[in-house]
Amino acid sequence: MKNFSLPCQKNEKLSQVAERIRNDEEIDLLLRMSNVTAIDRLGFNDHGPTHVKIVANSSLQILRILIKKGIIPSVVQNYKMDNDAAEVIIVTASILHDIGHAIQREGHELLSTIIAGPIIKRLLEGIYLEDKAEILRYEILHAIYCHEDNHTPLTIEGGVMKVADALDMEKGRARIPYEIGSVNIHSLSALAIDKVQIQPGKDRPIQIIIDMTNPAGIFQVDELLKGKMQTSNVEKLFNIQARLKEGGGYKVLKDFKF
Repeated sequence: MKNFSLPCQKNEKLSQVAERIRNDEEIDLLLRMSNVTAIDRLGFNDHGPTHVKIVANSSLQILRILIKKGIIPSVVQNYKMDNDAAEVIIVTASILHDIGHAIQREGHELLSTIIAGPIIKRLLEGIYLEDKAEILRYEILHAIYCHEDNHTPLTIEGGVMKVADALDMEKGRARIPYEIGSVNIHSLSALAIDKVQIQPGKDRPIQIIIDMTNPAGIFQVDELLKGKMQTSNVEKLFNIQARLKEGGGYKVLKDFKF
């Protein structure tokens, strides 16, 4: 994770955690092993270092927009901690949410929480006082556990990370399994997604724009993003628009509100 970059801004604690993530050999190994399971053995798309970096940056972008729009993170509301702590939660959860793939795809969200517990403790040690570090550790584990469709987060941070996970659908994510011969609706539809844009919204806090070069990309929204969005507990904060690239412009295919 040496090339893990993050716009930490003035969040010094997030900067310290990010530096520890960059230099943590166990995290690096677990993410590489996760891709062996996901790509080499199952023919799925990337669930390793590239994926988690994208999710971490998207989570941070979404959370900061929500805070500017007046949404209060759960760790602030429930534990009277600050917005910087919420950023630490979503970034750390984003990096560790898929490491359970190192063991098995099925139930990987639970496996990830088991493996992540001592790693989180190590990442936060000395940065936060012990009681606050423990609160953050369990908030991070909650977000990790709830990132799949079969669990609904109870926190803003968990919901944000879950949505950001689903938004990693640009064509680059399908490249590896497609190149090694896994040609299916998942890889073909992902190859159709040209760009995912996260912006401040108008009637809702967040506007997601998904640009496609082929209508097959709508599968990514209907079958993959939709399930995670509907079980995110933050779906009312988002508008989603799917657009098809035509000539020099875009044609709106579908608007989604959940």
